Amino acid sequence: MKKVAVLMGSDSDLPIVEKGINVLREYGVPYEVHVYSAHRTPRECAEFVGGARERGFGVIIAAAGMAAHLAGAVAANTTLPVIGIPISCKNTGGMDALLATVQMPSGIPVATVAIDGAANAAHLAVEILALSDEGLAQKLVEARRAASETVLAKNAAVEARYNA
Repeated sequence: MKKVAVLMGSDSDLPIVEKGINVLREYGVPYEVHVYSAHRTPRECAEFVGGARERGFGVIIAAAGMAAHLAGAVAANTTLPVIGIPISCKNTGGMDALLATVQMPSGIPVATVAIDGAANAAHLAVEILALSDEGLAQKLVEARRAASETVLAKNAAVEARYNA
């Protein structure tokens, strides 16, 4: 199975990013986590990303706030799918990070999830890897089935209480 690289611009992003790491763990997807800054460690970031495919990675998740250039810098240095997580901040609520992550030039795409949407970034990474991994695809089907059953059970409880 291909690995997922989880990159963040600062270790202060870790409380958000951990939500995605937990999803990868739930699905048994191998991953590595690194702190690389688009501005403070551009060379190291480019070197890591440039060799990611050869080291067995299939998807890269990049989380950053404020200027949020990490996902774009990553996408500029690889043809692997890149998923950006805009991280919130107290001054703008993360809108600056969202716009910086989603507004990429043609030919350098970054799939962008919601502000602080690390869990969905990981779910998307799993879906991408499942394109070539039937076992992982089956885990996704089972997870969707279980989520549906949970909602239907809650619906039945609400109906029994209010529609009797």
